[in-house]
Amino acid sequence: LIGNDIKSLRSIINPPIAKIRNIGIMAHIDAGKTTTTERILYYSGYTRSLGDVDDGDTVTDFMAQERERGITIQSAAVTFDWKGYRVNLIDTPGHVDFTLEVERCLRVLDGAVAVFDASAGVEAQTRTVWRQADKHKIPRICFLNKMDKTGASFNYAVESIREKLNAKPLLLQLPIGEAKTFQGVVDVVSKEKLLWNPNSDDGKDFERKPLLEMSDPKLLKETTEARNALIEQVADLDDEFADLVLGEFSENFDLLPAEKLQTAIHRVTLAQTAVPVLCGSALKNKGVQPLLDAITMYLPSPEERNYEFLQWYKGDLCALAFKVLHDKQRGPLVFMRIYSGTMKPQLAVHNINGNCTERISRLLLPFADQHIEIPSLTAGNIALTVGLKHTATGDTIVSSKASAVAAARRAEGQGEEKHRRNNEAERLLLAGVEIPEPVFFCTIEPPSVAKQPGTESLVVSIN
Repeated sequence: LIGNDIKSLRSIINPPIAKIRNIGIMAHIDAGKTTTTERILYYSGYTRSLGDVDDGDTVTDFMAQERERGITIQSAAVTFDWKGYRVNLIDTPGHVDFTLEVERCLRVLDGAVAVFDASAGVEAQTRTVWRQADKHKIPRICFLNKMDKTGASFNYAVESIREKLNAKPLLLQLPIGEAKTFQGVVDVVSKEKLLWNPNSDDGKDFERKPLLEMSDPKLLKETTEARNALIEQVADLDDEFADLVLGEFSENFDLLPAEKLQTAIHRVTLAQTAVPVLCGSALKNKGVQPLLDAITMYLPSPEERNYEFLQWYKGDLCALAFKVLHDKQRGPLVFMRIYSGTMKPQLAVHNINGNCTERISRLLLPFADQHIEIPSLTAGNIALTVGLKHTATGDTIVSSKASAVAAARRAEGQGEEKHRRNNEAERLLLAGVEIPEPVFFCTIEPPSVAKQPGTESLVVSIN
């Protein structure tokens, strides 16, 4: 991974918590989640080439079965930096058969990007993942992908979000052309057009120009109307912004600074009263860089999410194991979301669910099927741990049994009425993952004793 052209994940080991974004990419099958993730990794400098699902060379779809079928089966985590922000991104499956993968990832995320096929709008699995995000109260932004596809319709896709998902779309971008005529996007907030160089193979080369009455009269008129509508929408949803608009800028919305509008959109997104909508074409390398900017600008940092249990730990380690992988060499690899405290290699930790103490032998930053060893990781991050043999999905990890008892006492003191019926351990357990009822059962039996070891690992991976 670490070469001359590729950024090192060691560049920012422990960024400030305000600069961290834990996000997921969720959508219906074939909306373009994995392709969007590939473009994000390329533009942020973590891969040398643009991966393609059809070519079977994507970073996040690394299993042989995924590359063979061109679908995502298991969620994959990647860590990268964008303009000083650390982004932990999880690419989730779109098939209903792998709903648990989406569920356990959404459980630990602070925000999500919902990807839509612009020609199809809201589809069946889109509703399912949207409901899952609603359940975990996750702020999200929408990316209308495949704007270059025949039949793509920006207005149709926006209307389907409004009607089928009961969401209020905030149009932050307008497309310049649709289907075969799609060239770029207009930034409604700053009234600028973003055009990608048609001669550029990888989409890195694009220019941002202000819209002018001389050169783009029609586009400028449309954008001004869209911006005024956006300001009115946000003012209806945010009182602080409404006071600002009615006070200083009631006569002319054009004078309202873009920064003030962006801050208000951030607040509205966090409150989940509306969803910002962007558009582009990941396959044609258009619109992905503005999407990355929107992720860092509008989705929350870990400290902007309200987790009640954090007050009881007073900075001690508290983490949730949300996924366990099995590696032939390393054994169980446990994905952790660190909510408070610091995690280090050789650290002894206490598992509240299993009531046992284990030792973390190594700490890694996840990058799909490749990982980078690190000396420590702080709150707000997602880590991969080696050495925890008794930890399962949904387990709560703390620094020691004494820390758990102390936190339980604080919780008891602060919320006696609220928690009277619960025992100490139950109060401390972070909500685990709700596993849906299986739709299919099967038993695997080895043909002979010689083949038994291989079969055991197969059963583990199916579980």
